[in-house]
Amino acid sequence: MTIVSIGPGDPQYLAPKARTALKQAEVIVGYKTYLDLIDAELLEGKEIISTGMKGEIRRCSMAIDKALKGKDTAVVSSGDAGIYGMAGLVLELIAEQDFMDRVEIEVIPGIPALSAAAALLGAPLIHDFAVISLSDLMTPWEVIRQRVEAAAKADFVLVIYNPRSKKRVWQLEKVRDLILKHRSKHTPVGIVRNAARKGETAQITTLSHMGEASVDMLSILLVGNSGTRVIGDKMVTPRGYLEKYGEKEDFWQ
Repeated sequence: MTIVSIGPGDPQYLAPKARTALKQAEVIVGYKTYLDLIDAELLEGKEIISTGMKGEIRRCSMAIDKALKGKDTAVVSSGDAGIYGMAGLVLELIAEQDFMDRVEIEVIPGIPALSAAAALLGAPLIHDFAVISLSDLMTPWEVIRQRVEAAAKADFVLVIYNPRSKKRVWQLEKVRDLILKHRSKHTPVGIVRNAARKGETAQITTLSHMGEASVDMLSILLVGNSGTRVIGDKMVTPRGYLEKYGEKEDFWQ
């Protein structure tokens, strides 16, 4: 059984090994929106199992059942399957049913959406960063709040997934206020929607205006640390090379 990371969405970012796994699979299982991102030719002749939002346990269970029956099964996950993806759930379900010795698992990594978003903005993740989802479906808000504040206090660049939904409209403003306790209101914030997908957009604003931006579940926010700055139209978080070595060398000779 293979858990296939398909990257952020653009077929050009699908890893060769992931493409091969999809070609070889007899059964392909995934969230419908993510299956729609895959080239149709890779799905031809396959048994396709798809579910909508909140159908993760059901589709992973069906995938495990197919694998137990000897079918070459691929579970599709957008971005990287090990980052807010299906790899963890599949392994948990297999362990819960005591099938670890009956199902061989391979996880194929992919380009996560945060990397695609960062590339569009410039180089905001050159130094240490923390990734936090604002979705409280699985994680209580109080835990999310504590993690945001700890990361902000420690001066991590923050990558924020699931910043706002139709039902969750107030959390992002709370997060902004938490971060403002520890950072300047002028801190650069990158906002990317549909990274490496149709309708891709990217913009840079400031922390004080972060809550005013039009964002949703398809958006990723990258909040700079104390050293992040805007160079031209790019967002850059220096690693410290110039500060450490810049005075010792003449780079232009």
